[in-house]
Amino acid sequence: MHCLKRLRTTNAGVLQLLKHAVNSARVGSDSNGLSRIEQQSQLLCTSAASHSQRQQPFHHQAVNDMDEAECRNRLISGMEDLLFYTITEGKEMIPVSQFISALRSTGLLTSDPRLSDCMRQLRQSMQDSAGTVMMDPKLFRKCVGANILLLTQAFRRKFIIPDFEAFASNINQLYYSTQRQVGGHVADYIPQLAKFSPDLWGVSLCTVDGQRHSAGDTKVPFCLQSCVKPLEYAIAVHEIGTEHVHRYVGKEPSGLKFNQLSLDEEDKPHNPMVNAGAIVISSLLKVRGFLGVMEYLKKMSGTEYVGFSNATFQSEKETGDRNFAIGYYLKEKKCFPKNADMIAALDFYFQLCSIEVTCESGSVMAATLANGGICPITGEQVLSAEAVRNTLSLMHSCGMYDFSGQFAFHVGLPAKSGVSGAVLLVVPNVMGIMCWSPPLDRVGNSVRGIHFCQELVSLFNFHNYDNLRHFARKLDPLICLESLISSSRPSVIPINLLLYSSFLPSLAPVLPPRFALSAVDMEEKDYDSRTALHVASAEGDPVISFSWPLIIFLCVIRWGNTPLDDARQFGRDGVVSVLTEYQRLYPCSSESQSETEDQRKLRHIEGGGLSQTDRTCLTI
Repeated sequence: MHCLKRLRTTNAGVLQLLKHAVNSARVGSDSNGLSRIEQQSQLLCTSAASHSQRQQPFHHQAVNDMDEAECRNRLISGMEDLLFYTITEGKEMIPVSQFISALRSTGLLTSDPRLSDCMRQLRQSMQDSAGTVMMDPKLFRKCVGANILLLTQAFRRKFIIPDFEAFASNINQLYYSTQRQVGGHVADYIPQLAKFSPDLWGVSLCTVDGQRHSAGDTKVPFCLQSCVKPLEYAIAVHEIGTEHVHRYVGKEPSGLKFNQLSLDEEDKPHNPMVNAGAIVISSLLKVRGFLGVMEYLKKMSGTEYVGFSNATFQSEKETGDRNFAIGYYLKEKKCFPKNADMIAALDFYFQLCSIEVTCESGSVMAATLANGGICPITGEQVLSAEAVRNTLSLMHSCGMYDFSGQFAFHVGLPAKSGVSGAVLLVVPNVMGIMCWSPPLDRVGNSVRGIHFCQELVSLFNFHNYDNLRHFARKLDPLICLESLISSSRPSVIPINLLLYSSFLPSLAPVLPPRFALSAVDMEEKDYDSRTALHVASAEGDPVISFSWPLIIFLCVIRWGNTPLDDARQFGRDGVVSVLTEYQRLYPCSSESQSETEDQRKLRHIEGGGLSQTDRTCLTI
């Protein structure tokens, strides 16, 4: 009942204000979100004042005199309170570790740049406290003030993967089943690559909302090798333009090995994903310099780890006879731009292949491509939409060496592999994934990486054509059962169904707060004029014991019975106790202030306004 005491205020307009606040939070976590809430502040104040005038005339003057700044502050404060009690499930205080755990369950990491202010405040509080740090509403407001929109979106399950914990659990199962795959050989034609253990195996993902999950050896640095090819192509298109880039490089799959000495009918490299094409792209980017390309990659990774292996670079140069042969062949065919230095272009290409990432930073790069060139964890526009579209198109058709056709057939997603054992996978508009395991198959792709991608698409409907009509349905992580209540006017039937603990016992304790945070109208009635509270009271549902205010307020009369009457009739002693206690604390809320529509219908029936047949039908 502490939660009730906190949110139950003498100003009846606050409840309406909170509902508007939650609706306003739907603007998301963008930088313009707060300004849009501010634009609505005056309207919200007017609405709250009007509501207060109707309900409590003694307070209407104070609400009317409230200026815009105060209204905005109350709006944000209401959102913060609602979010706090949603996370704590009505408790007044929880350990900071519990808050961090709840945060991670949404997919957000404490290292997320968007949460830097929040984490800094938490660390400061821990340093200032000698014992266990407890989070109360005051500390919560202090920490989340700058992130209220992002966190509201996270805990309302409005991220691209709503049930992220379940999704992460499935990813873990795929990871461990793939770990048992054996076979393949670590690349040894570049001596530095041969030093990696064949047992290393890591998978990281990052969604377009910045949800993160990792499994395995995801913090071990490895070289991008050929995975840098789509990235350098995207940078070239962004900087130079599509037309200029494709004067020198084609767009067709070659059907040949990635290091073949072969050109298309126009004497151009077949595409940017083979060595010949990547070397030509390197000559176009050489004027931007190595540091310029590194800066782009750091922005794509959200400033996470991007390094350089000089040992690999030197090893590439010493054993790069095939690439030198390709370079001279390109020079003979006049494939380079005018005045380009072929040796300098090769050196630059070797440097780019020797750039290091981890699975974690690589997944953010992939997510930037999935997000149309905007880094999910910083919000910075790194690449143009045109550059990303072109890059994903070529990755889809040419990204997996001479296995590209089969990969497109079985997996149906843009991807790029490298001989270091990396596989960069993009699920457009959803997420980016980086897999890494050094053992390679006969065409140079990671054995475990390929298997993981295939199993991923076998489980989830990520294949480009999985959503065709009449196609066999797979798991769709973009929706969950709670999406039944996400519409602007949901039916009370799915609400009642979700509240019924025998249907979803694991969700029963947390659904009411999420309903409230999603601005669900809990006064919605079913065909028999029952609210969700009536059904829960009659069934003795344990969610009632959480005393969530936006449910308890709704003591709407149903054919002369209140939820308390239903609970007594069916012998639900626990519910009777909760509702009776609420009546004792807030007697005004349980009194009917005006005749309800249902009462009027009932009085009309009792007065003979309907025929006996009509009365029988309505009663049934």
